[in-house]
Amino acid sequence: MASSTLDTIRIKVRRLTHSPSPSQLTNTEINEYVNTFYQYDFPEHLRLLTGLVPFVFYTEPGKDLYATNSDTLTPINGLSDFNNRFISIHPPVYVDGRQAKLSQSEGEFYGHYPKNKAVGSTGLTGNGVTLTFVGTVAAIPIQRNSVSFTSINTAGSTLNLIDNGTGTLSGDGAGSINYETGVFGLTFSSAPAASEPIMFHTFPYAASRPSSVLYYSNSFTLRPIPDGVYEIRMQAFKSFTNLIENTDVPELEQWWQYIAYGAAKKVFEDRADLEGVQAIMPEFKKQETLVLRRTLVQQSNERTSTIYDSINNNSSNSWNGNNF
Repeated sequence: MASSTLDTIRIKVRRLTHSPSPSQLTNTEINEYVNTFYQYDFPEHLRLLTGLVPFVFYTEPGKDLYATNSDTLTPINGLSDFNNRFISIHPPVYVDGRQAKLSQSEGEFYGHYPKNKAVGSTGLTGNGVTLTFVGTVAAIPIQRNSVSFTSINTAGSTLNLIDNGTGTLSGDGAGSINYETGVFGLTFSSAPAASEPIMFHTFPYAASRPSSVLYYSNSFTLRPIPDGVYEIRMQAFKSFTNLIENTDVPELEQWWQYIAYGAAKKVFEDRADLEGVQAIMPEFKKQETLVLRRTLVQQSNERTSTIYDSINNNSSNSWNGNNF
């Protein structure tokens, strides 16, 4: 079998760029060009089926927001660091095997699930001296990242404490809130004025199995808010892992020549050698076509969806009357 290792790719890059000597182009420099192309350019030039992998995370009861840079949001296959390891996500999305709606529009998502805050009194009032207050919010459970406690101090200024999604309150003072029981403790930085009520603002909710997922601002938001642990599964395009050792090979060995031409192109660009770029472009595009061909052939076997598909495949996921 023809070699497709990093060492072979480096040799090809040296030949293409007329740089046989390490004094002209070191192995370290070539590695940088190779991996820059392989990890960043390649997946954007070509979205191949090889790069499409399942992405899975699990919900927590009462938690609706899952940031992609969170340690708790770890996909399967041992791939972490979502923002750098994954390029894009795609439907369908499944919640414990049941298909859900995936949206990337806040307007559409919150059009179905409005963010209407409920405002109520804690039953507590200021006296112009006391800073600390404890009590219980009756409207439970309480949605995370939605709680605030407000009042007016003796100078007529607004006091506001906001939660951070973990039960900690901050702003004009400090405090805590238990999302399940509603128990809270507040210490304002200045005393609420005499007879001024301590108000709470929050989103009351009824927990259930999620049926919609919003992907926006590098975070996943679920509605309804989960009442338990559910598997959230979707598809994602990944970036490729760096080639480091001399014997490392690309994820698909066929790609080695395409990677070599891509790296050589970057060398010529850094040298401002436009003639060199033009000289290798025909073969670069040819290799790109060859790399893409496997995906095109595989996709050609898939029938285009029509309006009649839903008639032949009913909601019970049966085919010709036989349930799977």
